[in-house]
Amino acid sequence: MSEILDKAAVLEANDAFYDAFRQRDYLAMEQLWSKQRSICCYHPGWPGITGREDVLDSWYSILVLGDTPDIDVSDATVIRNGKTAMVFCTEHLGQVSLIATNTFVVEQGEWRMVHHQAAHLPG
Repeated sequence: MSEILDKAAVLEANDAFYDAFRQRDYLAMEQLWSKQRSICCYHPGWPGITGREDVLDSWYSILVLGDTPDIDVSDATVIRNGKTAMVFCTEHLGQVSLIATNTFVVEQGEWRMVHHQAAHLPG
């Protein structure tokens, strides 16, 4: 697979993550996360969360129980190293912009998320 196609596949996985967020689709979100690797998540203002059960519990709280804000994404950039890829992007939640890093690994031929971190932009 060419590097361009690989980057496109990573961006598709990243888009699927934000589609699940926008649609408040917990089951889609659950499918995006790795089942075989260690995972972690840093939501803005939350302590770090590790382990599949705790990470997915946090997404359940946000997507199902919470008042999930609308989200748009821009400036997605992929850095790929073998079977690991990172996407750096800007998340727009109304008037608030966050910088985000999403890390994916190849698992059973698909890009699966192992890390998400979003934080407020300085300034």
